[in-house]
Amino acid sequence: MIPKTFMAKEDQVDKKWYLVDAEGQVLGRLASEIARRLRGKHKAIFTPHNDTGDFIVVVNADKVRLTGRKMDQKVYYRYSGHIGGLKETLAKNLLLRKPLDMLMLAVRGMLPKNTLGRRQLKKLKLYAGGEHPHTAQKPEKIELL
Repeated sequence: MIPKTFMAKEDQVDKKWYLVDAEGQVLGRLASEIARRLRGKHKAIFTPHNDTGDFIVVVNADKVRLTGRKMDQKVYYRYSGHIGGLKETLAKNLLLRKPLDMLMLAVRGMLPKNTLGRRQLKKLKLYAGGEHPHTAQKPEKIELL
């Protein structure tokens, strides 16, 4: 008899809360580790078609850093769908105007582009300062990288 492959059900998964301090962290390396934990790939029971990931609370998300000259050269695009509706923003301007969007866009690009990915992104909680309203969930502080 062939042994069956284990597939985790979403109600069987124990979802924990983790707290990450993004101050001084490199954007891409931090985003890839956050995306990995949101998907649940760090767990032995990872199932690709189910949400087995954890909740991530990121504080000081506005203090994330970029390497090299990316702050002056990296361009973020958004398109309204209308003719002439392509807007571009430099990374340094995005960090000034919407400091949380840079990390959110980096993590979103590393998640699946479907309903599962959108559900997993909702488990990411970003905050610009050192305070967050999730103390009741008792998030466990972890050092990424």
